[in-house]
Amino acid sequence: MSEFSVVLVEPKYEGNIGAVARAMKNFGVRRLVLVNPPPIGDEARKRAMHGLDVLESAVDFETLEAAIEGADLVVGTSGIDTRNEKKFLRMAVSPKDFAEKVSDMDGKVSILFGREDYGLLNPELMKCDLLVTIPTDPKYPILNVAQAAVIVLYELYRKPAGSVGREASALEKEKLHEAFADLLAATNYPPHKTERTKIMFRRMVGRAVPTKWEFHATMGVLARATKRIKRLESGDGYATQGKPGRIRSKRLRP
Repeated sequence: MSEFSVVLVEPKYEGNIGAVARAMKNFGVRRLVLVNPPPIGDEARKRAMHGLDVLESAVDFETLEAAIEGADLVVGTSGIDTRNEKKFLRMAVSPKDFAEKVSDMDGKVSILFGREDYGLLNPELMKCDLLVTIPTDPKYPILNVAQAAVIVLYELYRKPAGSVGREASALEKEKLHEAFADLLAATNYPPHKTERTKIMFRRMVGRAVPTKWEFHATMGVLARATKRIKRLESGDGYATQGKPGRIRSKRLRP
């Protein structure tokens, strides 16, 4: 079963923090994380109502990196969505789809909500494995942060936990992304496309929410391909072919 954290990134109004704490109490989510929040006073406590214990146990961090450290899945929320595959930085799933993807996951999930005025910045979105957006009227698509939290947490609450047990950890996930980066480097992938391609791969993996076995199988394929390429390059123009124990040499063409 997943352990969810709600992360409010630089919230401007203490009342919204209290309202989010109340929503978390409604749906059984206890860990509230605040990144550079305003002072917490009577307004936040008043809005928290019976979620006061959630508010008072909130943890503060100065940076987003520290706030999401150790998370197995980092999920950003955005009021802007796109269906254009080339603009994958803003490609998002619905709260319902998100709940279905993580229902059989076993790990720590951080759900990020951005600033009230302009949400999450692009560098912050790049740290996310998955984006969630709430369908709204395009004439006024931006929801209050507490309203957005209610909708996302409701979908998580109504979707019962599955039994598959997707246990790939944050460390394993990063090892997979390192293996993909190594493969890009080994193939001399165009430098000006590298960063965007890494983000695309991260989002693809995030949407898939693979199991531990799937992580290791994919990482093994990438690592094997990278080693093969490096072996060919370091072999002074020779490649080995054939079955194990039966080596043939063949001069590569320029």
